[in-house]
Amino acid sequence: MQTWLLYLTSIGLLALSWQKDKKKTKMALKKAMKSFDNILPQILGVITLVGVMLAILNPDVISRLIGGDSGWLGVMAAALVGGITLIPGFIAFPTAAMLLERGAGYMQIAAFISSLMMVGVMTFSIESKYFSKKAALIRNMSAFVFSFLVAVVIGKVMGEF
Repeated sequence: MQTWLLYLTSIGLLALSWQKDKKKTKMALKKAMKSFDNILPQILGVITLVGVMLAILNPDVISRLIGGDSGWLGVMAAALVGGITLIPGFIAFPTAAMLLERGAGYMQIAAFISSLMMVGVMTFSIESKYFSKKAALIRNMSAFVFSFLVAVVIGKVMGEF
């Protein structure tokens, strides 16, 4: 129901924009399509990778690797994978939900998502160009440590820790 409400709101606002200024609305739609074209290959690649991973890894394997019983080793593995992986948030959160449904633990998913969003191993070279290497390293290391704090808090809240 919420999805339809969002679609209707978006369509209504687009119609209002179209009515107010057709030229700007056309330009905005062209920019949006160009942006979508740029990100589409990444999205399809990630969706394919996640689909293959979920097809290969059955719930028992997922539970053993990053389930609630995997302990700190599973949290560490999830945080490492999250820190290395470059997945947009709108793909990462549904992926986390699928992993939870298939047996992953809350602490492990918390470490995965928080390190995925905050740690940038893949983007380190770009980040170090704009900031110093030292600043980028400190930020990434701090974010990695913080992902474990997030895992502990989530573990406490969900009763896993």
